[in-house]
Amino acid sequence: MDRNSEQARKGRRIALVIAGVGVFWIVITMIGSQYGWSQRTRALFDLIALAGFGLGIWMTYQLWRARQTDED
Repeated sequence: MDRNSEQARKGRRIALVIAGVGVFWIVITMIGSQYGWSQRTRALFDLIALAGFGLGIWMTYQLWRARQTDED
């Protein structure tokens, strides 16, 4: 497998992680409001979503650095 297709696969995985975290966050927020969860519980899920988005940013940075290395 050449390097471009590997990077494209990693890019798709990053997109799925970010989209998945976004959908999870929206769904869990709707469930929390429907069942009347406490603010503390909702904040916990907000922090989990924030960690997921942070992971997506970290993965994007790693892919960007790998592409910068390949150009040199």
